[in-house]
Amino acid sequence: MIQLGRIALSFASGFLLYCSYEPLGWWWAAILGIGVLFVALCPWRGNSVSWRFGALLGGVHALGNYLFLLPWVGEFVGKLPYVALSVMEATYSVAFGALATLIIRHTRLSALWFAAWYVTVEYVRSSWPFNGFAWVRLAWGQVEGPLAHLAAIGGPALVTFVVALLGATLASLSFRRSHQFTPHIGLGVVGVAAVIVGLVATPNAAPVGEVTVAAVQGNVPRLGLDFNAQRRAVLANHARETSSIQQPVDLVIWPENSSDVNPFADAQAAKLIDDAIRNVRAPILVGTILSDEVGDRNTMQVFRADGSPGDYHYKKYLQPFGEYMPYRDFFRQFSDYVDLAGDFKPGSGNGTVHMTAAQSDRDVTVGIATCYEVAFDAAYRSAVRSGAQILATPTNNATFGFTDMTYQQLAMSRMRAIELDRAVVIAATSGASAIVLPDGSVTQQSEIFTHATLIDTLPLRDTVTVAARFGQYIELTLVALGVLGVAIALVAAKREPGARRRQARQERTTQRRRAGVR
Repeated sequence: MIQLGRIALSFASGFLLYCSYEPLGWWWAAILGIGVLFVALCPWRGNSVSWRFGALLGGVHALGNYLFLLPWVGEFVGKLPYVALSVMEATYSVAFGALATLIIRHTRLSALWFAAWYVTVEYVRSSWPFNGFAWVRLAWGQVEGPLAHLAAIGGPALVTFVVALLGATLASLSFRRSHQFTPHIGLGVVGVAAVIVGLVATPNAAPVGEVTVAAVQGNVPRLGLDFNAQRRAVLANHARETSSIQQPVDLVIWPENSSDVNPFADAQAAKLIDDAIRNVRAPILVGTILSDEVGDRNTMQVFRADGSPGDYHYKKYLQPFGEYMPYRDFFRQFSDYVDLAGDFKPGSGNGTVHMTAAQSDRDVTVGIATCYEVAFDAAYRSAVRSGAQILATPTNNATFGFTDMTYQQLAMSRMRAIELDRAVVIAATSGASAIVLPDGSVTQQSEIFTHATLIDTLPLRDTVTVAARFGQYIELTLVALGVLGVAIALVAAKREPGARRRQARQERTTQRRRAGVR
């Protein structure tokens, strides 16, 4: 019965994590969820958890999250791939649970090591294989809460760490174990102090200028993958929506795949874009598909106000099993779905393009993270370090229908705004498009599967946050701390049988001496 109770708590803890993500956005639920997981892994009245059972609890915890968080994956490929992805990602948490039980049983300040170990496993999951799957990071659920402001110091990794630290500390205090009560009060104070520091240290740099930006959402003819067969209609929708702009703007941002017809090879596509530029009288950043000697490229291409081509960004972080298919021949043996995946090649570069503001002739450096790229720390950080004054997330969410995917992705862009102290313009083919200020607040947001144009005047900034400069090193420090915590727990666990034997011998000796005295 106790074991079943632990399993139920582990699943509930994962579901609580899911509740912290958008569109629910109950940020406090993640702290509670981590606390519940910690309780599930803790000894109850001397009934400890083995590392094997801890592994099971870790996997159940992850499934309680991912099975609710990721249904959008199966929107166009069916339930089997979605469930398979959830199970695969849960294997990382199996390793987490197995070693977290040892951390809780065999270390002092176990909440600290527990939180660092959580970051370590999240780091591995977000990095490997195929560049990892950073979509399920704990930090993304904090965008509505006070912990989000810590992103400007240490990026999402620091936010994850403090969420896990607070949750584990609260759980530890609830047990009120005499040898750990005082130290964990100290950890709780540290966690609260981190929140205060994050709020106080939130960047508020003076802008170096401003630009009026239009995010264009042209919409798609119908849901699902079929929209690719109607790419000319998608392009026409975005050209028509852009031509309807009545007020002066400096820059126009179109979504990813807004022109899947190559305008350099198709005269009709080139004319539609040129007509839109002439009507709006401003440069447009267009999502298109280009090819070079390497292969097809998912491209964001600048067209200047005179219609000539400018800078471009080749998407660097491609979605595996979607934009490209690793080990295609191998996986084809199991499913024909592999042939739905593209064969795009990753780009390089610093993630920036230059656009000339139409009203002031000012050169504006725009940082780009195309769709899936926004989940990767390096995408926007490299752009900001290379001079990006404003950020854009052009995305295509049409294949995911009315699922939560677009809102989860919007939360990532909002977290990036806070982390890097930049306004972010999200332009989506079918929504939700949005305008995000550097503090992460949303000034405008469109409905999904409608046509819309969002226009706002946004600040340009050139400061570089601590996270942009040192976020990678802060994350690696937390990862090293997690590995150290595991090492300490393993050494202590190995010594425990010997310590118990010594204690038993001492107790027997004491008993014999007392018996002799009598």
